[in-house]
Amino acid sequence: MIRSWIAARFRKSEMPLRVADVPRASVPAPAPSLLGGWPKAIGPSDPVLLGIVLALIAFGVVMTFSASAVFASQRFHDGHFFLVRQAIFAGIALPVMIVVSRIDYHLLRPLTYPILGVTIALLVYVALGFGHSAGGAARWIAIGPFHVQPAEVAKVAMILWLAYSLSKKQEAIRTFKVGILPHLLVMGFLALLCLRQPDFGSAVMICVITFVLLFAAGAKVGPILSMVLAGAGLAVLLVISSPYRMRRVEAFLDPFGHRQDAGYQVAESIIAFGSGGATGVGIGDSRQKLFFLPEAHTDFVSAIIGEELGFVGIALLVLAFVLIVVRGVRVAFRAADDYGSFLAIGVTMFVGLQAFTNLAVAMGMVPTKGLVLPFVSYGGSALLVNAAAMGLLLNVSRPREGDETATSESTQTGNARASAPSGFRTIEGGAA
Repeated sequence: MIRSWIAARFRKSEMPLRVADVPRASVPAPAPSLLGGWPKAIGPSDPVLLGIVLALIAFGVVMTFSASAVFASQRFHDGHFFLVRQAIFAGIALPVMIVVSRIDYHLLRPLTYPILGVTIALLVYVALGFGHSAGGAARWIAIGPFHVQPAEVAKVAMILWLAYSLSKKQEAIRTFKVGILPHLLVMGFLALLCLRQPDFGSAVMICVITFVLLFAAGAKVGPILSMVLAGAGLAVLLVISSPYRMRRVEAFLDPFGHRQDAGYQVAESIIAFGSGGATGVGIGDSRQKLFFLPEAHTDFVSAIIGEELGFVGIALLVLAFVLIVVRGVRVAFRAADDYGSFLAIGVTMFVGLQAFTNLAVAMGMVPTKGLVLPFVSYGGSALLVNAAAMGLLLNVSRPREGDETATSESTQTGNARASAPSGFRTIEGGAA
């Protein structure tokens, strides 16, 4: 039945299947719970997803030390400087992820606008020039010895708001005035605040996440495609009008021809990947981190991974992020409601796109964007935000009352019970 419905859907629209197109069967309302009537969680989070994230965080601490020890000794006279700080961030990130994964995600709905408002205030504060500057950009707010990057928070805040708004507007999502325009206005405002820092990479990421969620919600393809093309044209104009962005594009096209200026970091990164060969030179034995590749523990940590662990290490790293995307999409289709599905899609795209963009930049496949490698690159605010985002995804992955998936799993263990079908889960759960 499901296969025939999917085939009919493709023949009818000649468009890819979207989450919002999956029909939902009528199900009895769940019994009221302590969480305002929302289905109560009755099972654990996705163990595969949790295991991958924990492994990446631990791996990030190890690689931060390997990539930064020499630089930290020279700059701070302490080879463990970045290791200690990243370990502290990881120690905070883990309980944050666990707490977020345990508190029902529906409780975030009334907090959507306060979170978005605080995020906008932080972005405005940085955009007005009051932020901490580094590398020619004012992207951080100094809080004691730590620096918070509001643009990272903005991506998750945008996901929360889009999930809340789109789940409320399912009946009007195909109208431009109600279903598309408000989301484009908020997206544009946040993107402009990011560009003011300047942070072109975060601005692009916010736009991409918005378009993906609009498409998943069932918005008309025509207006979305028009906005994508308009956004691409605007991005080209922004690049052309900015000398430093043009230098990045030129360095991308010919990194070794600009090795003495804008292409230096990319050229050294490519050398690092090439030096690693199949199995790498061994953990701690990278040569590029010896002041050839600047601050290798941040955006270009994947180059050190490629040099020290070789093609095998990079392949396993890519596989880890592929699994996160696959499990995240699986969670979206199994979610208890539209709100949970949109949260899962947004978080999955947020983590997956940042990871693959970072790897592509380090390999010279796309121009430099300034995006971190989630869970692996050094940075406290990015690690905490990514951990909180994955906590949301783990939260949505938990089986809940009336969840057909949980019922089928119980049936396999000998505890069969009746369950109402759910449109998001029948695709993943099997034929109806």
